[in-house]
Amino acid sequence: MEDYRRLLGLTRPEQVPYPNDDLVNSSQHLIRHAADVPVLLSAIASKPDWLLTNNTKHFTKAVAQRTGLRIATPAEFFRALSMLFR
Repeated sequence: MEDYRRLLGLTRPEQVPYPNDDLVNSSQHLIRHAADVPVLLSAIASKPDWLLTNNTKHFTKAVAQRTGLRIATPAEFFRALSMLFR
């Protein structure tokens, strides 16, 4: 638990409000799966350095290009991070 608390302190997670229905409806073109639209919009609103997901079927490179987000799996993220410390 202490390691988890430390991780939370280092990453400083934040809550992002659920996007309103009008925005969700007008943003369907950003990602193929409708259930992922609010997640994607919340990520855009929070302006993260990385959006980590194992859902590479829906959060594709094309979605990353359309939104300007850096989308990666957790494994890809940690590989990139480890390259910084070589």
